[in-house]
Amino acid sequence: MSPRVVDSVAALRAQVQDWRRDGLSVAMVPTMGALHDGHISLVEIALEKADRCVVSIFVNPTQFAPSEDLDKYPRQLARDLDRLAEAGAELAFTPDVTEMYPAGFATRISVGGPAAGLESDFRPTFFDGVATVVAKLFLQASPDYAVFGEKDYQQLCVVRQLCRDLDLPVKIIGAPTVRDARGLAMSSRNAYLGEAELEVARNFNVVLRQTAAALAAGGDEGSTTAEASGALVKAGFDKVDYIAARESLTLAPWRRGRDGRLLAAAWLGKTRLIDNVEVPST
Repeated sequence: MSPRVVDSVAALRAQVQDWRRDGLSVAMVPTMGALHDGHISLVEIALEKADRCVVSIFVNPTQFAPSEDLDKYPRQLARDLDRLAEAGAELAFTPDVTEMYPAGFATRISVGGPAAGLESDFRPTFFDGVATVVAKLFLQASPDYAVFGEKDYQQLCVVRQLCRDLDLPVKIIGAPTVRDARGLAMSSRNAYLGEAELEVARNFNVVLRQTAAALAAGGDEGSTTAEASGALVKAGFDKVDYIAARESLTLAPWRRGRDGRLLAAAWLGKTRLIDNVEVPST
């Protein structure tokens, strides 16, 4: 059955209130659309945790810098709704920009902690935009749970910090990254890549896993990550923004013996890809 589609906050709240009156729990999956198997896995997890699932589809302009791909970001609402019907999501929230940011909107959330460094070094306004729209979505839908993919690992940490700091009563669930048969993380931006670029992109996770293993085995972080950057360029990437190890929970600099994450961002032509892998503690 196709999900009900609403595009106003009032209609979203009315539906959630109806569910609440029936004693039903609610999970939310915030997305920017262009749904792929990774998004669908989030919906499946949401429906395991709660009685009902609402998926937001909103390309959020406040997390894009003027030089980024807001206008080019893929939009395919009809296809997205078909995929949500297959997954069993009951409600799709599809607001436009004026619904989310009406005339005179002047408030923005500023985040620190796990937002510092990595993505913020290259996209300084990104996480403030993410935090602002996520806070709005949580206040609009009042979900019990919200599911975010670990592919955007720093974002996941930022959202968890946001909920802790602002006492937002939403349990954040991190979902494992969904990959294709050769290890490439599912991403809406993969649609920008041609076949030859996809072949290059599939080296990303291979290099990261080799690097994480080298770090766990005692490799020096500076030289090991430098070698990884070189390996990506040799494989055909045009530029590497960062490859860095961080502690899993706080994203503070990684210390050997602690659970860690190796996070990276790199460019293929005009497309910027991100990925991350676990750094074992032993």
